[in-house]
Amino acid sequence: MPSRAAKHAIQLTPRQHQLLKMVACYQESRCYSPTLGEMASELSLSRSTVYEHITELRKKGLLCGWPNRARSLTLTSPARALLRAWGEKGGSLKRSAPLSLSNGLGMATGAYAIPKGFAFEAATPQRTSYPYEKTGIPLVGTVAAGAPMEAVEDVEALSLHSCFGSGDDVFALEVAGDSMIDEDIREGDYVICRRSRVADNGQLVVAIVDDDNATLKRFYQEKTHVRLQPANDNYDPIYSGNCRIEAVVIGLVRKL
Repeated sequence: MPSRAAKHAIQLTPRQHQLLKMVACYQESRCYSPTLGEMASELSLSRSTVYEHITELRKKGLLCGWPNRARSLTLTSPARALLRAWGEKGGSLKRSAPLSLSNGLGMATGAYAIPKGFAFEAATPQRTSYPYEKTGIPLVGTVAAGAPMEAVEDVEALSLHSCFGSGDDVFALEVAGDSMIDEDIREGDYVICRRSRVADNGQLVVAIVDDDNATLKRFYQEKTHVRLQPANDNYDPIYSGNCRIEAVVIGLVRKL
């Protein structure tokens, strides 16, 4: 009867070994994991090929991580032990027949010799829980608005914090009215703002006029006054000598 270890014997390809080492190197030197695109670029592979290898490494219990978080790939304990064992042999991996890494017989995974006496068993990846895991929307890749491109699912998390930053100086306002409609800023949209008391000419700002009225307009500093310019011919510019800038607009969110 085959041993328990034999039932769970693992085979690695040279590419899978390279990917494991790359994840380990990134985590050691940069404290985060590489993205799918970075791995593809480094190894001169397509993103779809890298994705297939990563999926296999997950199935083999060598990589885990929360699927909706960017740079969340993590080496499991068996993967770290495997890389340490290779390293103990001076980091030189000899070509060998593609045999399973099993129970201490000095076998090989894919094309690499495994140090004699090293036992290995597939691990079940553990789901990592994050307190903020529900605050983002899965970002699964890119879509072409021009020529068609390769369709690859590259799951990350898209959140307002990841796009615009976080902190007390970043906030959102709901747009009321249509004074900026010609810039495609519509009633019901949400503008993402960063608190600021200054703005460059032409920036979209939230300004206070007449001490208590807030307005969303383009800011222009003229010789003797400030011009707050709407984007709708039905509205006149606002000229003010004492308007106060509260924030500059850095993004827009809309429901379709």
